[in-house]
Amino acid sequence: MSMRFPRCNSGWLRRLACGVTLSCGWAGLTHADTIDFSVPLNGWRNSTGNTERYTQDVHYPAVAVNTPEGQSVNAMIAGQIKAAPKAKARSPVGTLVVNGTPMPQRIEEDGRFSRPFSFDTGSNAVELRTADGARKRVQFYDANSGKIHPRLRILLAWDTDGTDLDLHVISPDGYHTWYGDRVVPNGGALDVDVTTGYGPEIYSNAAPLPGTYLVYVNYFGQGGSEADMTVAQVTIITNEDTPSEKREIVVVPMRGAGELTLAKRFEFP
Repeated sequence: MSMRFPRCNSGWLRRLACGVTLSCGWAGLTHADTIDFSVPLNGWRNSTGNTERYTQDVHYPAVAVNTPEGQSVNAMIAGQIKAAPKAKARSPVGTLVVNGTPMPQRIEEDGRFSRPFSFDTGSNAVELRTADGARKRVQFYDANSGKIHPRLRILLAWDTDGTDLDLHVISPDGYHTWYGDRVVPNGGALDVDVTTGYGPEIYSNAAPLPGTYLVYVNYFGQGGSEADMTVAQVTIITNEDTPSEKREIVVVPMRGAGELTLAKRFEFP
């Protein structure tokens, strides 16, 4: 399928798909030592007894990925790009790769970045890549054997700033998880409703029911974006960090506000 991607300033998925970096961000950041992770850090840790919040606070109308107040340092990703410029017309976006799953990561004007993430027990890896080619990777082992593994994660990301796409997941029992009902009785939860571009929005369920799942993407609003098309990427991960782990990526072109698309229908397990 031939697909035309937006220009550089809207090209998170384009850079990811092509395996190259484009000069859309800060010039001169080309080495790992320009990126400083405050958490997580390399090495061994035990997160037993720490407080984790999966769902994030939402304050409309402008909502970006945020780290909830009081979040445990063992359930978040945070750091800063050194010597970042103090003022930009818009915040650039980098690529955060967590245990092999890429997602957009907004970088603030002062170089800070932060998001909550519920890590699995055992080995974990986090890497941040900037638009100019700088990258840094940390690896750690979490010895908390009491953690519940999310057996199903569904991640929605997209490639334009200022746009509002929404993830909708309908489970076999009919429960509909979306921004209007982010935590449902069967254990499914949506972490945040991002209204300011890029995402990601992440659905997670530690004990998903067997049966048919429907994943929809809704183009809710275009905001100030001038892109002709927004390209959404849906990543479906089952039995993460186990020998039976499976991943599937679905690319969904979204052409205008109001569009609702069935991105994937799948069976679990």
